[in-house]
Amino acid sequence: MNGKPDSTIKTIVLVHGGFVDGSGWEEVYKILKKDGYTVSVVQNPTISLADDVAITKRVLATHSGPVILVGHSYGGAVITEAGNDQKVAGLVYITAFALDNGESVSSLIKDPPPGAPVPPILPPQDGFLFLDKSKFPASFAADVDAEKAAFMADSQVPWGVEALSGTISQAAWRTKPSWYLVVTDDKMIPPPAQRFMSKRAGSTIVEVAGSHAIYVSQPNAVATLIESAAKGVNTEAGF
Repeated sequence: MNGKPDSTIKTIVLVHGGFVDGSGWEEVYKILKKDGYTVSVVQNPTISLADDVAITKRVLATHSGPVILVGHSYGGAVITEAGNDQKVAGLVYITAFALDNGESVSSLIKDPPPGAPVPPILPPQDGFLFLDKSKFPASFAADVDAEKAAFMADSQVPWGVEALSGTISQAAWRTKPSWYLVVTDDKMIPPPAQRFMSKRAGSTIVEVAGSHAIYVSQPNAVATLIESAAKGVNTEAGF
């Protein structure tokens, strides 16, 4: 004990990605709540990036103190823009798109490197995307219980093409600290792309083996990184 006040940030906001909703965060949520954090889970419709950023900011507005903002997959794009909110003290990317100014998810995935796994995204229907249900478990949730992975496949949220094409106006990681969980067996976002984005953002990087749905399959690993971020932000810098 050094007599200093506890500078740990106590509020966490979780943002889901495409094809899913916020319920996948349940086990991470439970761990964080048990450890004394206030936690909100954003429910984005994933129709457009601008709308998802606005909805995320509405959730941020319900909290009075500094917040750690967490995004998985496409949720990384959302937090990169929404993270400019003055309440956000730090960003945590869980195998997520840490985009830079002017980038979109579409621009980053349009030219996959040779040999990279190709997500089984079906042709757009009325401006929305789904993953092939039969290939969903292997690509998105390979280390998730088979019954739960099948449920995730059958409960997909249509992902708007407009959301993928939404561009970042100001990348929050340029002015705020970030953490990144690189997932080495991800078949949706290739690990080399994760490493590129995390290094570019200057993130504190942790690597684990697991699927794209790491937040479902290994909630302890995800919660551990989030709590490290909550304890690692310099709260003397105005937060």
